[in-house]
Amino acid sequence: MEVRPTLLIVEDDAALSRTLGRSFERRGYLVTQAPDLAGAHTAIRSETPDFAVVDLKLSDGSGLECVKALSDQDPDMKIVVLTGYASIATAVEAIKLGACHYLAKPSNTDDIESAFSRGEGDPDVSVAVRPTSIKTLEWERIHEVLAECDFNISETARRLGMHRRTLARKLGKRRVD
Repeated sequence: MEVRPTLLIVEDDAALSRTLGRSFERRGYLVTQAPDLAGAHTAIRSETPDFAVVDLKLSDGSGLECVKALSDQDPDMKIVVLTGYASIATAVEAIKLGACHYLAKPSNTDDIESAFSRGEGDPDVSVAVRPTSIKTLEWERIHEVLAECDFNISETARRLGMHRRTLARKLGKRRVD
C-alpha cells in the first residue's frame, strides 16, 4: 500500500484553503484543514503531518505561534508560511521558529510544493540593488512592531507614538495579513 504524505493547511480564508486542499489532494497528499490557531492545535493532537502551510495572520492569533507549535511537535516537519502581508521581520521570525520557507500571496500549489523540497538556501540568488523608499522603510517598521504586538493595533500605535486612527489609515492603504 502506498504511503501518502500528510499536509495541514492553516488558513482562515475558506476559499483559498479549499482550493489549496483540492489541489494538494490531486497531487496525492492527505490534507487536513484548520481555519485558525485553535483548529491547528486540535489537528496536531491527533496526527503529526509531514508538511504544513500556515497563514501568517489568523483570526485568533499569529501564524508564527502555529509555526512554533508545529515545529516543537516535529522539528523535521516542512512548514511554509504563506502571507499577504510579507515583511522582512516576520520572514526572519518564521524561519527562526522552524518554517522552511516564507511565501507572499498570491502563491500557487507549485510554489508551495517547490518550497517544501528546497532544503537549503541558494547562494547564487541575485542580490538586487534597489533603493529603498521612505514609505517602504516606514511600512516595514510598522509591520515589525505590529508582529511584535501580535497584530494589536492599539498597542502598535502606542509603541510607534502615533494615533490609532493614523495607524489604521496607513494599514488600510496596504493590507497586513
